[in-house]
Amino acid sequence: MFTARVITVSDRSYRGERPDAGGPLVRQILEEAGYEVDGVVIVPDEQPKIEEALIAAAEADVALVVTTGGTGFAPRDVTPEATVAVCRKLTPGIPEAMRSASMAVTPRGMLSRAAAGIRDRSLIINLPGSPKAARENLEAVLPALDHGLTMLRGKPMDCAAIRD
Repeated sequence: MFTARVITVSDRSYRGERPDAGGPLVRQILEEAGYEVDGVVIVPDEQPKIEEALIAAAEADVALVVTTGGTGFAPRDVTPEATVAVCRKLTPGIPEAMRSASMAVTPRGMLSRAAAGIRDRSLIINLPGSPKAARENLEAVLPALDHGLTMLRGKPMDCAAIRD
């Protein structure tokens, strides 16, 4: 079982003006998939605050860090920039797969600027802020994450013997 943390990026939820719908949903999906979620953190759409939350999760050795919100075109949407700034390696296949899955639902899926990458032993993945889109994106990549996290965590595995 891997640990996970959810970070909701939303000015309005951070200020208490709107309930966080995306974070609790992502938590539920992860828990149903067998992850031990240590919490949902809400931060404003401010790059330094997002970076701090991502770094704190990696320093706590959380295996999977999932953000929701801040991946669009709005001027304050800076979650991908914060993610890229703190990651040491990018994992472009994850957001590519999410955009591909979204495009099957709506042409607006191409507008996601989500990023994903690795900091230390933590995989960080950006999801959209919409609960519906967050669910669709997470479910598109969730089946492959266990394998990636197993490799990231240095657990022995014969990758050549696995064919899905």
